[in-house]
Amino acid sequence: MNVKTEHKNLSKTARLTGLWYLMMAVTGILGFMVFHSQVFVSGNAEQTLTNLVELESTARVRLLLEFGIVISQALTAVWFYKLFKDNYEWEAWTLGLWGTVNAIVIMISAISMASAIGIANSDTNALEDKVLLIQVFQNMIKYAWSIGGLFFGLWLFPMGYIVVKSKRMPVWLGRVVILGGIGYVSSAFIGYAGLDFSFNKFLTLPATIGEFWMIGYLLIFGIRPIKE
Repeated sequence: MNVKTEHKNLSKTARLTGLWYLMMAVTGILGFMVFHSQVFVSGNAEQTLTNLVELESTARVRLLLEFGIVISQALTAVWFYKLFKDNYEWEAWTLGLWGTVNAIVIMISAISMASAIGIANSDTNALEDKVLLIQVFQNMIKYAWSIGGLFFGLWLFPMGYIVVKSKRMPVWLGRVVILGGIGYVSSAFIGYAGLDFSFNKFLTLPATIGEFWMIGYLLIFGIRPIKE
């Protein structure tokens, strides 16, 4: 296979990676910013139970969006491995593995959502038992995502490292992605250490910038050819 053909195939892989990444971003935004608060009310299991019954269709859309996040996260991890494995095999394995762990963490949240919908709409539990179980499942959803921030951050380290090392994407893109990884991991540790700093909510901002930059670059430019 000549160099041009190889680069063309790799660019297709890069754009598919960007497509899966975009799907993950879209399902995440829709799930959290549009649908989640319509159903799951933080600190109020009674209202959440009511929403799960009266807004069952909305709750199921929220669950399907969580499925979308799980699937697209797994596919993104696999395609990143495929994109980088030939030149950075160890780092690509790490990126793919930690990205897959992200999908598993989100799956725990999806299982909890499905369980909450099932309990809320069952006829076999007393109201008090339903409220207690809904509270448990709400906490599982919350902590799956917040503790999952460890691996949401970790998978950004090999991603950013490969970009910086290979120079096949903008070097500053890689640096911002690494900074985002540091922010995610730090946010998880600070939050569970019981520390409440005013800047906590900004720690994951570099990750947001870096990931959307990565999505845009993959979709528009693909990947640069190897410099001779």
